[in-house]
Amino acid sequence: MRRFNAKDKKVTFPVALVVSRFNEEVTSKLLEGAHARLQELGFDEGQITVVDVPGAVEIPLALQRLAGLKEFDALIALGAVIRGETSHYDYVCNLVSQGCQEISLQFKLPVIFGVLTTENEEQAFDRCGGKHGHKGKDAVDAACEMVALLRSL
Repeated sequence: MRRFNAKDKKVTFPVALVVSRFNEEVTSKLLEGAHARLQELGFDEGQITVVDVPGAVEIPLALQRLAGLKEFDALIALGAVIRGETSHYDYVCNLVSQGCQEISLQFKLPVIFGVLTTENEEQAFDRCGGKHGHKGKDAVDAACEMVALLRSL
């Protein structure tokens, strides 16, 4: 049996992070954590591109444009969709998650979904450095693992 696991392989590569400004109190923390993790892993600042978009729905279009440039080995989507009083939350979550997956498959490129989808702000803050860890850092780790895995296949 052949089994591929790239969890412990150390790689650096050109990476782009697309960050939603909506719910910026949360998304700025996701970006800070992701950037800190990239630095911990030895990425040069020249390997890191950050693109800000107005909201989560705009993330997939920016990812698609970046993927088309063929300059990046992985893309990371960072955002926060927090449930409100209407069904808008469900539509936004579906649009963003489907868009990220489509781009990943279309371009054969890791597109890491670091978009928080929470019931309230407390849950969001718990996931960007609080009691549930840091999803910005986790997104970077997933990107590194996927790039290493794809290189080994």
